[in-house]
Amino acid sequence: MRIDKYLWAVRYYKTRSLATRACKKGQVKINEAIAKPSREVYPTDKIELRKNQINYKLTVNDIPPNRVGAKLVDIYRTDTTPKEAFEAQDLLKYSKDYYRKKGTGRPTKKDRRDLDDFYEQDAE
Repeated sequence: MRIDKYLWAVRYYKTRSLATRACKKGQVKINEAIAKPSREVYPTDKIELRKNQINYKLTVNDIPPNRVGAKLVDIYRTDTTPKEAFEAQDLLKYSKDYYRKKGTGRPTKKDRRDLDDFYEQDAE
């Protein structure tokens, strides 16, 4: 089975065209080598893909006949992604909430006071 079809079948991508695009961008590797969308996948292959700033690592257990339900995905792959990757994603989410969104205007008085306090502490 092709790698783009496999990633679609085990529900890593919503459509095959998204899986194909990820392969063309070099975000999918099979056994440490960058994979084209038409590359064949076999059991025991190690797949590494980057999606949403997370490096997923999985091992192919079996080839699904077609797209499978979410409950049956674990039959066809083993996810070996380290937990640190998901924790880093959570930290990224929290850090983005603190900063102002681009285009929201000038800093408020509170923002300016916070910056002044920060720089005073830094100078001491």
